[in-house]
Amino acid sequence: MAVLEKRRGHRLRDWLLEDRIEQVEGPETPESRARKHPWWQVVCLTGVDYFSTLGYIPGIAIIAAGVLSPIATLFIVALTLFGMLPVYRRVAAESPHGQGSIAMLEDLLSFWPGKLFVLCLLGFVATAWIVTITLSAADATAHIVENPYAPQGLEGHGVLVTLVLLAVLGGIFLKGFREAIGVAIAVVAAFLLVNLAVVGVGLYEIATHPGLLADWEGVLFSRYGDPMTVLAVSLLVFPQLALGLSGFETGVSMMPLVRGAPEDAPERPAGRIRNTRKLLTTAALIMSFYLVLSSLVTTVLIPPEEFEEGGSARDRALAYLAHRYLGDAFGTAYDAATILILWFAGASAMAGLINIVPRYLPRYGMAPEWGRAVRPMVLVYTAIAGAMTVVFEASVNAQAGAYATGVLAMMTSAALAVTLSERRQGHRAAAAGFGLVTAVLVYAFAANVVARPDGIKIATGFIVAMVAVSLVSRVYRSTELRTERIVLDEKAKRFLRELPGDEIHLVAHRRRAGIRLEYARKEREQRAIHHIPPEVPILFLEVELEDPSEFYDVLEVQGVEVGDYRILRTHSPAVPNAIAALLLHLRDITGKRPHCYFGWTEGNPIVYLFRYLLLGEGDTAPVTREVLREAEPDIRRRPAVHVGG
Repeated sequence: MAVLEKRRGHRLRDWLLEDRIEQVEGPETPESRARKHPWWQVVCLTGVDYFSTLGYIPGIAIIAAGVLSPIATLFIVALTLFGMLPVYRRVAAESPHGQGSIAMLEDLLSFWPGKLFVLCLLGFVATAWIVTITLSAADATAHIVENPYAPQGLEGHGVLVTLVLLAVLGGIFLKGFREAIGVAIAVVAAFLLVNLAVVGVGLYEIATHPGLLADWEGVLFSRYGDPMTVLAVSLLVFPQLALGLSGFETGVSMMPLVRGAPEDAPERPAGRIRNTRKLLTTAALIMSFYLVLSSLVTTVLIPPEEFEEGGSARDRALAYLAHRYLGDAFGTAYDAATILILWFAGASAMAGLINIVPRYLPRYGMAPEWGRAVRPMVLVYTAIAGAMTVVFEASVNAQAGAYATGVLAMMTSAALAVTLSERRQGHRAAAAGFGLVTAVLVYAFAANVVARPDGIKIATGFIVAMVAVSLVSRVYRSTELRTERIVLDEKAKRFLRELPGDEIHLVAHRRRAGIRLEYARKEREQRAIHHIPPEVPILFLEVELEDPSEFYDVLEVQGVEVGDYRILRTHSPAVPNAIAALLLHLRDITGKRPHCYFGWTEGNPIVYLFRYLLLGEGDTAPVTREVLREAEPDIRRRPAVHVGG
C-alpha cells in the first residue's frame, strides 16, 4: 500500500512538473517558435486586455468622478495620445523582442540596486495582472447575475460565481492553454461591434432629446461653478480612471508575434518596430474613441442612483444601456460578448504571469526550481486570485484602485526608462518632454495611492513576498554551477592541446599588475606549497568579477601569454562557481582530470560568506569544492581542489 501511494505521489509530482515555463506559448515565447501575424491581427491580442476594460471602466469613472466623468476621461485620453503613446512607441524601438520597459530599466540600472528595483516593479506588474484576473472575473459575474435571463438563485452569490470562473480558468491552464489569435480576432470584433451599437444608440438618444445634455450641463456647473473649477477638479480625479491606460505594456510584449519586413535585421527589426507602432497607435485611437463616447452616454443617460451599491448599472454601465435601449435580446448578446472578452483578458493576464518568471527571476537565481513549471505556478496564482476575490467580495469598484496602482506603476516605469534613455543619448529636448510625462504619471500614481491605498498595500505585499522568496532562493541556489555555456578561444584550446599527461594543473590567481614577475612569484609559491614538480606544466586560471547581482552567465575564456606563462582568463558574476564550471568543462572536453591549486584566505569566514552571497567572491577554495561536490557526486571523476599556505 505504501509503495502504491509512493508511486501515485511520483506521478502527481511528474505531472505537476511536466510542462516547463519556457515551453508556454504566448506573447513572450522565444521568437524562433512564435508564429508571426500581421500587426492588425495582433491588435486583437492586445485588445482582449485593453478593450475589455470597457466592460467596467464607464461605471468606475462615474463612481469616481460623478458628473465630471466625461471631462476627467478627456484627461485620460490626452495622456493616452500625447503621453503614453509616444513613450511606448519609443519603448518598442528600444525593446523590439518584447522585453518591455522593465528590461530597459534593467539595462540602465546595474548591480543590486537595479535588481531590487526590477523586483519592486515586478511586484506592481503582479498586482496589475492578478487584479486583471480577479476584476475581469468579478465583472463577468456582474454581467451574468444581472442578466434578466440568469437563474434567480445566482443573485447574492457573486463571490461564489467569481470563484467558479477563476477555477475554470485555472483548470484550463492546468490542462494546457494555447493562445489562439483567431479566437481573439472574433472576440474583439464582436465586442467592439456591440459597443459601437450601444454608444451609437446612446448618442442618438442624446441628439434627439437635447434636454438630457442640458440637464447634465446644468448639474455640472451648478455643482462646480465656472469651467476652470470643472477642469481643476477633473484634474484631481482623473488618476482614478487610469484603468483606461492598461493596454500599452501588453502591446509591447506582443512584439515577437508581429510580422515585420523580410529584410529585418535580427538585432533591430525595423519592419517589426514600424508595424508595432502602427499596432500601438491603432489600439490607442480605438480605445480613446470608445472612452470618450462611453463616458458621455453613460453619464448623461443613466440615473445616478443606478451606480449606487446594488444598482443595475454599477459594474455594467454599457450593458445597462444595451438592455434599456436595444432590448433584452441584444442586451444578452452584449453580456455574452463582454463575458467572453473579460474571460479572455483573465487568460491573457494568467499567461503573462506565467511567462514573467523565467524572463527575470531565474537569471537572478531568485526563483525556486519548481517555479519553472507551469502547473505549480498556475495553482499559486489561482489561489492568490481566489483569496483576493474573497477579500474584496468580488467587487469591481473595490479592486479598481489596486488595478490603477499597478497600471500607473508600469506606465511610470516606462516613461522613466525612456527619459533616462533619451538623456543618455544626449537628446535633451526629448528627455525634457518625456520627463514631463513622467512627472504627470508620478502625480497620477501618488494621487491614486492617496485616494485608494488598497493598491499600494497589495503591491507592497507582492513586493515583500517576491523579495523574500527571491533572496531565500538566491541563497539556496548559490552553489549551483550558474553557467549557461563555456566558450574557449583558439589560444586557450591550443594551451590545452599542448599539455602532456592525463592531468591538468591550474593555479587560481587574482591578477594585479599582470606582469611576468607577478606570475613567476606565484608559480614559485604554489609549487613549493603543493609540491608540484618543476617538470609539470601549469596554467594560471583568472576569473575577474563582474556584476555579482547576475546569476547565470556565459563564460568566454581567453588564452593569454605573459612571457613564458600561460593564463586562462574569464569574467563571471561568481568566482567559485565559474572556476568549478570551467574545471568540469575542461575534464569533459579533454578527458583529463583537472587539479586546481588555491591559497588559504585569511579573515573572518562569516564576512567571507556574506561577501560571496552579495559580491560573488570570498573564501573561494571551499566554495569551489562544494560546488563541484554538488555537481559531480562521483569523487573519482570530480576535479581536485588543493588548498595550502
